[in-house]
Amino acid sequence: MTNMLLLNPHNLTRKHADERTLEVMEKTVAFFENKGKKRLLEDYHAHRWYADFIEYQGREGLFATICTPAGKGVDGARWDTWRICEFSEILGFYGLQYWYTWQVSVLGLGPLWMSKKPEIAQRTAAAIGKGGIFAFGLSEQAHGADIYATDMVLTPCGDGRYTASGSKYYIGNGNEAAIVSTFGRIKDSDEYVFFAAESKHPNYELVQNVCPSSNYVSEYRLNAYPVSEADILHRGDEAWNAALNTVNIGKFNLGWASIGICTHAFYEAITHAANRHLYKMTVTDFSHVRHLFVDAYARLSAMKLFALRAIDYMRSASADDRRYLLFNPMVKMKVTTQGEDVINLLWDVIAAKGFEKNSYFAQAAVDIRALPKLEGTVHVNIALIAKFMPNYFFNPAEYAPVPTMDQPVNDDFLFDQGPTRGLSKIRFHDYNPAYAAFDLPNVALFREQIALFKKMLMTAPPAGPQLKDIDFLLAGGELFALVVYGQLICENARILKVSDAMVDQIFDFMVRDFSRLALNLHDKTLTTGKQAALCLQMIRKPVVDEQRYNTVWNEVHGLSGAYEMSP
Repeated sequence: MTNMLLLNPHNLTRKHADERTLEVMEKTVAFFENKGKKRLLEDYHAHRWYADFIEYQGREGLFATICTPAGKGVDGARWDTWRICEFSEILGFYGLQYWYTWQVSVLGLGPLWMSKKPEIAQRTAAAIGKGGIFAFGLSEQAHGADIYATDMVLTPCGDGRYTASGSKYYIGNGNEAAIVSTFGRIKDSDEYVFFAAESKHPNYELVQNVCPSSNYVSEYRLNAYPVSEADILHRGDEAWNAALNTVNIGKFNLGWASIGICTHAFYEAITHAANRHLYKMTVTDFSHVRHLFVDAYARLSAMKLFALRAIDYMRSASADDRRYLLFNPMVKMKVTTQGEDVINLLWDVIAAKGFEKNSYFAQAAVDIRALPKLEGTVHVNIALIAKFMPNYFFNPAEYAPVPTMDQPVNDDFLFDQGPTRGLSKIRFHDYNPAYAAFDLPNVALFREQIALFKKMLMTAPPAGPQLKDIDFLLAGGELFALVVYGQLICENARILKVSDAMVDQIFDFMVRDFSRLALNLHDKTLTTGKQAALCLQMIRKPVVDEQRYNTVWNEVHGLSGAYEMSP
């Protein structure tokens, strides 16, 4: 069953309830396979703008189908996170640049689809129906994503007219976007506002591409750009909420890009190593190589198990169930950092091969670094999820079980999430049953580590200067994140009937990671003696089981030659 977790473009196995969805996935794969690996890599290394892909998706209505809420566009269109994630994974599999133009379109569409103005929906549907791409004009060079301090200013001119002046920085698709959702404030009142701008308007100045890549990550400037009431998407608190709620939707795709990149790199690495001979041995006969592959495979499988389960909480969310606000940034933060670990492990196997221009791996090794750093750094996301820790550990609530949410329905709530405040009041279901479902040695060790961490929070919680020391709090936040990560992995492993061998191998690295993070917290300057003693108790050595390990290794080795991109 575990092999079925990994995407193989030659054998799409993801469950979908309608023919149009499968058609979208198959046509996306066909575009890249017909393009071929040689041209794909040439375009990447030449930093060539991906106009061919944008033209193709427009002609086939890919974005129009995937990125339009039901009832607002073409037949078969709906905002369905289940299928969106597979589409995102496929794009990441072939190249981050293709995923990027899609991802920033998703962000740009957020404030547009959240607008309550029917004419905005009509304008957006028309643009995406013609193959348009979109942009999210939020960040600025001086302030980054600090939207409190925006310097994009709308000056009232009377009769519901304004002129917008200011610049935005690091804005994907800013060169070609049909509509750029731009965040600013109204002069004098300082009321926040989202408005629609067009990249081809004469008062829209495209300054530069700030990154040396195929991606067009723009700096643009509005010079007395005319804005009417018809262009205003949101004002006041609604504009603020639209900004953050859009990120809630869009950030989810980052983990899926990482999964796609790692999966392609994994196929390439195992096929290379299993067919290369050194010192009269096949490379995969070396014990350290096997360990590296098994660890990478376990981490990649865990990434996908967690991200798939997080979809269920995204799609079942409501005003009364906002657990997704913990699991969502975990996909952005934890899954993407694990992606870096997977690539590092594989790179230690293939070594110099990973630099070669005719390998996908050379591209993957560079691009995997970007994902944890987009839509807020890892540190920002750790600080966010730490707000949930007290209720998660000490105040669980009863919820009905959440099934696999693969139904072909529109995710209406994502465009009506409401106010962004009150995170510390969100409650979660008890994590213990998810772990208790597995009577496995490394899961048991991990539960012991969790119990000791919880004991530390109860008997030696952060206090005094520790509460103001971000470095200290982040170290504790990473331990908390690992507990949440393991919970959803267990939930989904049971749902998908993942083998006990695979689950226990996943918790082999989870135990090691918890030990490493506990040692990190132990070593912090402000850690007290009691906290340090408990951190040392958290350090465990995983249970070694040769039969379990060999079972997983045989799965890994069986992936040699399972996928190779057309030349």
